[in-house]
Amino acid sequence: MTIRKWCMALASAILVCSMIASEAKASQPILKDRTYYEKRGDIVWEAPISKKQIALTFDDGPDELETVQILDLLKKYDAKATFFVVGQQSKKKAHLIRKEIEEGHEVGNHTYFHTFADKIKNKEDYLKELEDTDRLIEEAGGPKPTLFRPPGGVYNDIVLDSAKKRGYTIVLWSWHQDTGDWSRPGKQRIINKVLRNARNGDIVLFHDNVHGQSQTIKALERILPELKKQGYQFVTVSQLLKTKEKEVMELP
Repeated sequence: MTIRKWCMALASAILVCSMIASEAKASQPILKDRTYYEKRGDIVWEAPISKKQIALTFDDGPDELETVQILDLLKKYDAKATFFVVGQQSKKKAHLIRKEIEEGHEVGNHTYFHTFADKIKNKEDYLKELEDTDRLIEEAGGPKPTLFRPPGGVYNDIVLDSAKKRGYTIVLWSWHQDTGDWSRPGKQRIINKVLRNARNGDIVLFHDNVHGQSQTIKALERILPELKKQGYQFVTVSQLLKTKEKEVMELP
């Protein structure tokens, strides 16, 4: 075999190997982990930034007692927050949603029946839950929600597709800022969870409907002044995301 023919054979072999490798890579399933969804912008867990901002979020309300007490505390410390409301809870409590909006807070969708992703019967019913909750928020005087939090932070393709169709950004929470307040672990544990782990751009998970036995209010009485003392500004999730977007655009 001449050198020319040998080189051509080697080149052909390399090309074949390259094609086989490419096909094998293409056939591998895409790993749909947190990184995958964050890069696509499908789901937000937090928004790392240089500015000392933090977003407090409250799920499962509104509640006649707990929501009002939380709103009073937020006002006292000039704090803004994001409330992910349940439609069924909101049906006869439009005045509370109106109060949240009037006091400068943000209201997001948390489904109508607090339906977990693994309990969805069909996509049409799920979309109706989202639509009905949006309608209640709008009837209370709020804008159509752009943020959505699936109950329990559980999601699947139906949740993702439905959120996209409704024009939402799915917002979860910083893994190190799940207070577990819904289980009433004790006021001090809630306080420690937030204060010991506070970072710029955190999204903190609280609840404003723990069936009249909340420890969240007492915990917030310590958390809010301490974080404010440390220089943190309490903002809505949308404000936090805008800060992140601005900082990215300013990068050299």
